[in-house]
Amino acid sequence: MDEIIAGLKNAALEKSSERALPLLKQISDAETNLCDKYDITTDLLELLQLDNVSLQIQAARCIAEVAKTDNQRTKFSKAEVILRLTKLLQVPASAKDSPANDVSLELATQICRALGNICYANDEARDIIKDLGVDSNIFALLDYDVDTDDEDRDQFVRVRCGLISNYLLGSDEIAERAIELKLIDKLEKILTRCLVDVDQHEVLLLSILPPLSILTEEISDLYFAPSLNKTIAKILAKCTNPDIAESCLALLHYEAQNDDVKLLLAEEGLCETIYQLLEKYKTFANTDEARVLMKLACDLIVLILTGDKSMHYLYSTPLLKCMEDWLDSYDVELLTTGVLALGNFARTDSHCIHMVERKIMHKLLSILAKNNGTEHQMTLQHALLSTLKNLVIPKPNKAAVIEAGLVDIILPMLEIHQAPVVFKLLGTLRMTIDGQEKLASELLQNEKLVKQLVHWSQTSEFTGVLGESLRLMAWLIKHAYRQKDATEQQTIDDTGLRKFVSIDGAVASMVGMLASTHLVMQNEALIALSILATIFHNQTATERTTLDTLLIKADVGAKIAEQITLNGESMTKELVENLQTFVKQLQSSSDTLVAHLKEHNIEELLKTIPSMVEYCTL
Repeated sequence: MDEIIAGLKNAALEKSSERALPLLKQISDAETNLCDKYDITTDLLELLQLDNVSLQIQAARCIAEVAKTDNQRTKFSKAEVILRLTKLLQVPASAKDSPANDVSLELATQICRALGNICYANDEARDIIKDLGVDSNIFALLDYDVDTDDEDRDQFVRVRCGLISNYLLGSDEIAERAIELKLIDKLEKILTRCLVDVDQHEVLLLSILPPLSILTEEISDLYFAPSLNKTIAKILAKCTNPDIAESCLALLHYEAQNDDVKLLLAEEGLCETIYQLLEKYKTFANTDEARVLMKLACDLIVLILTGDKSMHYLYSTPLLKCMEDWLDSYDVELLTTGVLALGNFARTDSHCIHMVERKIMHKLLSILAKNNGTEHQMTLQHALLSTLKNLVIPKPNKAAVIEAGLVDIILPMLEIHQAPVVFKLLGTLRMTIDGQEKLASELLQNEKLVKQLVHWSQTSEFTGVLGESLRLMAWLIKHAYRQKDATEQQTIDDTGLRKFVSIDGAVASMVGMLASTHLVMQNEALIALSILATIFHNQTATERTTLDTLLIKADVGAKIAEQITLNGESMTKELVENLQTFVKQLQSSSDTLVAHLKEHNIEELLKTIPSMVEYCTL
């Protein structure tokens, strides 16, 4: 190699094309690392200056080969090298075959390879291109209307976009300049041309789509023109190449973060197209790659449905029935997507009522009954609970869903301790008992349930589970007893409250809820504690003492003081009134509890609440 390099340097000095050509070929064909210790930058630049296209092609090819190492990339990161290469970077204006065009195409191909390898993971070279303003020469390559009907042209198509991709990966500043230079418009023009015959243009599409993906990665909130998104959706519908499909799905997934794009894609029928494609190819989804592609497609349907306008639009299309059909699928991905889609449709009372009238909850509950154990898939469980929670929110639906067996099916899921599932489980139960006195009373007497709620409220590291555990306990008390008035005291079945109070930590959990950072939870705690105090303080002296002891042990005075001190200025009128009611109940109790409140100066602290001062002033 020493002799070859020495010969090349002499040929460059002598400006001898004849001597240089075989030497350049030898260097290009040698193992890359053999040239790493040499610096031939100046020599190759000299040869590129000569007016000999064959020599320029070989010199560019040589740069492309040696610049595969970090060391050589650094050596070629010079303005004069990049300027010369980009100046030579010209392609014929037409795709018409001719010897001259073939030569020009070969030169452009080798220069793209050279610049692409120099730019690879090399910010210095990228910045030189940007500062020189020669990136316009690079993007102009896309104006070359090439039909990939032979190997040479296929290579040009690949390396052209390989260079563009390596350059764009530099920074958001480079990407933004690319947009200013109308790069997206050039790419869209090519994609539109490919629509005529997607399968014939596979090589072109596989090269054109990556630069678009890079732009979305480099620039946050980059949303394409509607025409481009429509074109990508049409390519997805027509293509049979999984790599092209994956690129289209990834781009549309990014674009569909925007609600306007969700509606656009919904109106274009993309969700129905994806459904049809998945139905067509689902039996072939037996490899890891195919499963990834299937999940990406399913996720896009669900994402589009998260938009309010797109969801409303799609509710009146065949997609609703398609998603219901997937509830019978044996493929867990399709099944989960069907459940999630229906959960997104169930975001309005009218949709929920309509779906329950059509008995969709029976299918959902049947699926959950077969998947409610610790060994079953968390994603499916989470989706089912989310959808059922939405369905049970409207008051007209509650009785029908409860009668369909919701509670009996989800209570065994208390054995599951995966936070996302537990969070949805508790939220579903909470929505179900809203206004359902009989059910709330039954669940309050479920010792296993309450013990588990107390445990989660005291130990969960997941704030959502902790909060939902507390709220469910408070709602159980509220909906089981809130409708009772004082004249009914002798007829109240207080079995549920007795059991609740007897469970270690239950009362303490409700007291601790007073110090929640959320005013809604503080109010719910006050209502639950007031109900406890009202009913227990009308019982025997022993029972009153039991509750008072538990309240003092839970340091209720300190919690009330903390609540007022931290949240007094932001308390709503309802919250203040409920706090007053609870404090009055405590003050009418045992001397020990009264002394406990005085110890924490509760009476004086109440007067510091701004809304209390306002009431006094009025």
